Order: sequence, then C-alpha cells, then structure tokens
Amino acid sequence: MGFYIGLMSGTSLDGIDAVLVDLAEGGKTLTVLAHSHAPFAPELRSELLALNAPGDNELHRAALAANALALACEERIEAVLGGTSRAQVRAIGAHGQTVRHRPGAFDGIGYTCQLLNGALLAERCGIDVVCDFRSRDVAANGQGAPLVPAFHAALFAQPDMATAVLNLGGIANLTLLPAEGPVLGFDCGPANALLDGWCERHTGQPYDEGGRWAASGRVDEALLAQWLAEPYFARRPPKSTGRDLFSLDWLDPQTLTSRDAADVQATLAELTARSVAADLVRHAPASRQLWVCGGGAHNTHVMQRLTALLPGIRIRLTDEAGLQVTQVEAAAFAWLAQAFLEKRPGNLPEVTGAQGPRVLGALYPAR
Repeated sequence: MGFYIGLMSGTSLDGIDAVLVDLAEGGKTLTVLAHSHAPFAPELRSELLALNAPGDNELHRAALAANALALACEERIEAVLGGTSRAQVRAIGAHGQTVRHRPGAFDGIGYTCQLLNGALLAERCGIDVVCDFRSRDVAANGQGAPLVPAFHAALFAQPDMATAVLNLGGIANLTLLPAEGPVLGFDCGPANALLDGWCERHTGQPYDEGGRWAASGRVDEALLAQWLAEPYFARRPPKSTGRDLFSLDWLDPQTLTSRDAADVQATLAELTARSVAADLVRHAPASRQLWVCGGGAHNTHVMQRLTALLPGIRIRLTDEAGLQVTQVEAAAFAWLAQAFLEKRPGNLPEVTGAQGPRVLGALYPAR
C-alpha cells in the first residue's frame, strides 16, 4: 500500500477537489483517507474561464494563472495531509485546469492544454508531482480523454454484469464496462458547463441547486432538436470535447432572446439527460447498472430525467460503492500518478484512439 494525493479541477470550474488515498500496488484497491474541496477565488475562476477563448497577452496571463492554480492546490494538499507526513506520500497526481482541448486539429496532431505550474507545486510541497497526463496520449494520435475509464474499470467493473459509469462534470462522459470485451468510453456532450453558465448569467447563482430552477421551466422541444442536431452528438467514438465547442456562445444567443430563461435551463438539463441516455442505449444496450459521479450527480432534476429515460437500468451514486461522487475524479488522478511511477499504461487505446498503451504524465521530483 502507498499514500498518494489526487487533485482535480474540472471543466465546470467549480473549484479544486483533493483526496489523500491509500493505494495497493497495481491500483487494485483504494481507500480515501481524506477529502477537501474549495471553490476558486473569484478572480482566478474568472481568468481561467477567460483563457478558454482567444484574448490579449495569453501567454503571460496563462503563466500567472498556472502559478495561482499551483498555490491554490498547495492549500488543498495541506488540508488533506492533516497529520500525515509528506515523506509518507509517494506522489501527487495533479490534473491541472483544461483551457484548450483540440486533439487532432490544425496540423493533424493538435494539442491539449491543462494549466498548472507542476514545478512550483513540487517546490512548495516537497512531494513528487505527476501532471500533464493527457499530452502523451494525444502525441500517440489519441483524444487524450477521457482518461478515467481505466480507473473506473479497476473499481466498478463486474464480471457478470454490463455496467456503465457516468461522470456529470462540466462535460458528461461515459465509461462502458461490458461483462466481456474491451472497456469503452467517451465524452457525451455538455453538462454543468452550460447548466452552470446559464444559471449564473440569469440568476447570479453559480449553479442551479438540485436542478430546481430547471424543474420550474418547460422543455422547448424545437430548441432541443436544434441543439441535438450538433454534429458532435452523431460522431462515433473515440471522441472528446470541452468548452472549445460547448461554450455559452454555442447556444446561439440570437435564438434565445425571446425565450424564458427558466425554459432554456430546463432544455439544457434535458439536453444533458437525453444525450447521455441516447449514447448509453446506442453503445451499451446490455448495460443494467449505471454508477453516477461528479458534481452533477447532486442535480436531482437531471438524475430524475435519466431515471425516466433509462427505465431498465439501475442508477446508483458512487457513494454506495464507498467513493463519494465528488471524490472519484481526484482519486482517478492519484491512481494515474501511481500508474506513472509503476510504469503502467494509464490510457486505454480503445477509449482514446491512441496507437497503443502509453505511460501518462510528466514528473516534477521533490527537492
């Protein structure tokens, strides 16, 4: 067994989750020892959001944001360490903040960019830092995402039942765990990135708590059909996406000026639920159980819509499996840090489309 720290700040930009975990060799079992979450400082959140789009002086601003993110991560590390000595922690697995994700674009290679000053984090914490997990997969002609399916398979796969895992973060992504055959996974489309953005713009609240505002509105079927015509939804995996596509600008503001804001929120919630349900039925019709994690698992309205759309599937929160919904992705990057140190591949080529298994990440050793 060994102690690792996992750090995750996702597309929803709701803050940083940190976990201290005890991992068996080979990542076969995992125990969460501590968890801490904190929202981003408003100015850092605003800058990270702005850096998702072209702007002035981007290199300078991105470098300073990467420094600020490292310092914010240091605070979460202090929170989960408690009385645990730094010397007991083998490594920190840090995802960083995705601000651009364009695999395969432009020159046929593309890129993915997760801001984080890993050197500064290692210097401040005195613990080895493994970060930049996605770039190696992209270099091998993969999507660089999603990377959590290998972790999901280790924790949630059942030999006698086709199972799936849904992460409802800024983007919704599915992992498909058949009773037999290869693990699959892909990004379905938008989730909290649009739900939170629309809610904040029209109510001033950072998110729609429990989905109550969406539940008060009416689904606009014409608008939903327009959104579902987006070519991304029809693409076959491997595929991944982010704010590069699904930003508030994607909603086509001109079509929304005469619509009730609550109805748009209801339609966005329905977009999330229908795109996930359609993908699960299309790509894993034998699935009988769906584990749900991510901040969107607390959106009661979206969860109710998924239950209605998937009547033959048992839908459960990962809390029931001993891993809280807000801990799963941070734990996955602790698991990936261990895989790096043990020189185990962290990607699944069937998921990302990479040319083969690759050891993922870059190491910043402690001083």
